[in-house]
Amino acid sequence: MCELLGMSANVPTDICFSFAGFLHRGGGTGPHRDGWGIAFYEEGGYREFRDPHPSVDSPIARLICDYPIKSNVVISHIRQANVGGVTLANTHPFTREMWGRPWCYAHNGQLSDWQPLPLGFYTPVGSTDSEHAFCWLMSELRRDFPTPPDEQAPLWQTLHGLCERLRTLGVFNLLLSDGTYLYTYCSTKLAHITRAAPFGEAELSDAELTVNFAEHTTPNDIVSVIATEPLTHNEHWCRMQPGELLVWRDGCIQARYLSQA
Repeated sequence: MCELLGMSANVPTDICFSFAGFLHRGGGTGPHRDGWGIAFYEEGGYREFRDPHPSVDSPIARLICDYPIKSNVVISHIRQANVGGVTLANTHPFTREMWGRPWCYAHNGQLSDWQPLPLGFYTPVGSTDSEHAFCWLMSELRRDFPTPPDEQAPLWQTLHGLCERLRTLGVFNLLLSDGTYLYTYCSTKLAHITRAAPFGEAELSDAELTVNFAEHTTPNDIVSVIATEPLTHNEHWCRMQPGELLVWRDGCIQARYLSQA
């Protein structure tokens, strides 16, 4: 299985600390050697790095650790290939435009019988079940909401229903963002932590690195991190429930939808 990493913050924040531990799972402390990627939403723009090589050995990954890109929303993924070859085209995250915004997506899991999912406006570039599911999901959203909705709740409810349908095909853990909201859907495993004042120290589980967030934040900062498995061993992470969708903005949960099954 792959692993996911996401961040939502109320101020532009770098993800260097969390990413430093996460990249070690891509061929170091974990088996996810089949590529990695990371996307940043910053100042109204979108920046993305993808590499089909192991993150633990990647010069691009080391650049991300040394180059503190400050962003309000981040999505990252390390891959252990199940469907589709180890190529750049099959490397997450994937991106499509809707309503003039870049929508970024990463998936952890494996689906069965995904080929019959009908594609509409969007079509895959690569050959993975993940990208096919993304194109189906985005086509469904675009069909139901050809323009941005005035109220967000109907969109969120529709998204939860689409994720629930994909969960019936197998394991479907998702990170999705339009740059304003970060959506996290749990099929089997996702955990999150929100850091706010008073800030303290955090110690990575996958690398010998400790940071005192009080030295790098203000009392008003709120930063939430979401990962397949907790990245630190001295903090309390909350586990999401199977079938749960969380909607994040500025580091805070805006809405929660639970499975009715």
